[in-house]
Amino acid sequence: MAKVIRIDHIAVLVADLEGPLAFWQDALGLELTHVQEIPAEMAQIAFLPAGESEIELVKPTTADSGLARYLEKRGPGMHHICLEVDDIAGMLAQLKSKGIQLINEEPKTGEGGRKYAFIHPKSANGVMVELYELPAS
Repeated sequence: MAKVIRIDHIAVLVADLEGPLAFWQDALGLELTHVQEIPAEMAQIAFLPAGESEIELVKPTTADSGLARYLEKRGPGMHHICLEVDDIAGMLAQLKSKGIQLINEEPKTGEGGRKYAFIHPKSANGVMVELYELPAS
């Protein structure tokens, strides 16, 4: 049986990085490690580690992306929570067998070989959940 290992990150959707970074860095004291452009997701992400997890500030880089539409419709705020799992294919099969609505029926492969997939918010009490399986080190 596949299982959740930890919270990998919490993604916060923002219209710009400067204002939100002031809160997360100056008010809470989190350290910005880097900002990265993710062209495939049409996003710019600021990474702020918090213990064994991260806060990711996600800014859309195009006005016609899904992230931009989400931001326009719902405003800034939490976009999703990401859970690291030990077996993403197994976890997706478990969820599907329980009638959970998935955005991705099969995992996608992202940067560094990590596999990821999203669970629809309708099945998670209004919270979009991302699953990660990190490559073996």
